[in-house]
Amino acid sequence: MRRTPPLILGAGPAGCAAAIVLSREGFRPILLDRDLEARDQLCGGFLSWRAVQQLQTLGVDPARLGACRLDRLSLTAGDREVTAELPSLAFGLSRRALDSALREHAVAAGARIEIDTARGVEANEVIGRRRRWSGCGLFLATGKHDVRGLGRPRPARDPALGLRFRLPAPPLRAGLARRIELHLFAGGYAGIAQHEDGSANVCLAVRKSSLGRNSAPMPMLQAIASRHPRFARRLGQDWHASAIETIGAVPYGWTARSTNQGIFRLGDQAAVIPSLVGEGISIALASGVLAAHMWLEHGPEGAQRFQRRMARLTAAPLRAAGVARMIAESPVRAQLGLALVERVPLALRWMIDASRVRPEASLAQPATAA
Repeated sequence: MRRTPPLILGAGPAGCAAAIVLSREGFRPILLDRDLEARDQLCGGFLSWRAVQQLQTLGVDPARLGACRLDRLSLTAGDREVTAELPSLAFGLSRRALDSALREHAVAAGARIEIDTARGVEANEVIGRRRRWSGCGLFLATGKHDVRGLGRPRPARDPALGLRFRLPAPPLRAGLARRIELHLFAGGYAGIAQHEDGSANVCLAVRKSSLGRNSAPMPMLQAIASRHPRFARRLGQDWHASAIETIGAVPYGWTARSTNQGIFRLGDQAAVIPSLVGEGISIALASGVLAAHMWLEHGPEGAQRFQRRMARLTAAPLRAAGVARMIAESPVRAQLGLALVERVPLALRWMIDASRVRPEASLAQPATAA
């Protein structure tokens, strides 16, 4: 008997990747999302070369979406700046543009998008405001946002706060052409890159302990800018008018090593890699493709096998990203790290390569071993 498809909760990169693979096999999965149209998200505005390969396999070409080409990385800590070439061409693209394209491809392949707000999960059923939703298994692809009943454990000590805002494109930002910048400071870091409309996307991850009394986004950013002139110059004078998005207690480094029966945890619900290495979208896409293959092979009973496979797949990149984050958040270690990169450029290349999903797993082919 032919199975009904799983329910996919979340129409971001992970959910859409799963939907595309399932649809190509003749299924018509439901993509359940709270938003009728894709919108910008807190993270994911940088596409690594690995993510670009995966997207092209799914039928999405970032270059055709107008994404900004990125081939250089600039690292700044205090008064020291190091610039290096990226190993391969990367892109800057807004999540609105990326997710919209992935949704279009998923629907064209045969998936159906339904709009509802998930209020919780009970016995693999999603309780929405409109109705209850179910399928033959549940693909949980809600990104950094948890759903009641399936929440991830939150870090008890010194959690990270995520922030994102967008800057317009005055002449000051022209120096961002073809490069992504990482500004390192005590307790956090900021990534800046141009997107398809010429604006600059700014993402920060900051430890709560480093905020002091500046826990509100605007005073916190003002305090960081006052201590880091290079960051302040990049922001310019007009950033105060930008709308700032925030999310609290991001569990960077967390991995789902097991799961509930029939529930496949995808993307950030499977593994939360520190954002400074820019591999989150690649992991999301790989998880969606792998989950679809595992479901096709084993049905909902393949959830545990999938989760173990994802944990193995992301273990090495998460370890490398954890080391990079530890260096980035300490001014002394960051200065020493940049000095090392100046003397031994291959050290940066090693760190970049170590934090990527393995090449043979970039398309997340189905695993045969448990």
